[in-house]
Amino acid sequence: MTEIFDFKGSVLSDHPCMLGEGPTYDPHTKTLYWFNILGQELHELSLDAGEKKVHALPCKASVLARIDGERQLLATERGLMIRERATGALSAYLELEPAHMGNRSNDGRVHQSGALWIGTMGLKAQDGAGSIYHVAGNQVTRIFTGISIPNSICFSPDGAIGYFTDTRNSRIMRVALDAKTGLPTEQASVFIDTSSREGGADGSVCDAEGAIWNARWGQSAVDKYAPDGTHLARYALPTARTSCPAFFGENASRMFVTSAFEGATAQERETDPKAGFTFDLAIDVKGRFEPDFKL
Repeated sequence: MTEIFDFKGSVLSDHPCMLGEGPTYDPHTKTLYWFNILGQELHELSLDAGEKKVHALPCKASVLARIDGERQLLATERGLMIRERATGALSAYLELEPAHMGNRSNDGRVHQSGALWIGTMGLKAQDGAGSIYHVAGNQVTRIFTGISIPNSICFSPDGAIGYFTDTRNSRIMRVALDAKTGLPTEQASVFIDTSSREGGADGSVCDAEGAIWNARWGQSAVDKYAPDGTHLARYALPTARTSCPAFFGENASRMFVTSAFEGATAQERETDPKAGFTFDLAIDVKGRFEPDFKL
């Protein structure tokens, strides 16, 4: 039976993001990052200094990965860009898709090999307009196509399994990978079919024991699944549109979660005053830190 846990955490940031996404943590600087995609903002929170910064961006961005102590990789609607951490300066790195396709980046994560999986989608979430790409250094390979809202990209601890979903159908997919490269070695198959449930499968992260933690859009929750797909637990949050979890803190033992108010009516905003906030779930987890992206 699925265990249900009430929210006992706290608000990390009360800056409301229209579409909070792409949470990640840099253990080297003890800094949390996340995006307000539609607001074209990068949010930064230093745990040591307790200092919060919001960086305006010139375009929509959704994923940040550490390259080294000075540089970060950003996935944006203009392709992949390199950000200088000290100054925030951006420079073009790689094109994912031609601009005329009218897409933007969405969910993504770095595989243990140092390669990036990054999803794209239509600016108006058009059916089947997006894809998922594998980026190794400067080599871009399209690995899945016909996706409307790519999400739940994450990997098993040994790097041999990849997961993803199209939130429009809410079927979390599973695919065998070459652990040395992060490239698929077979066709993807349905791992967890949540299409008959309320809400949608959004962003996910895989912990050190292989459990999948999935934010349930529209249901004020993060769901935990065992490596065999068993629905172990649901952790409540105080807002409806939960979007993506990430590990942070010492030994990646904590979890924070982004949220959004995109698509909310005026009445929904009034009854959901924490929509778009970022939360500390305040539970003990056995997480993993994200690998660096290898140029």
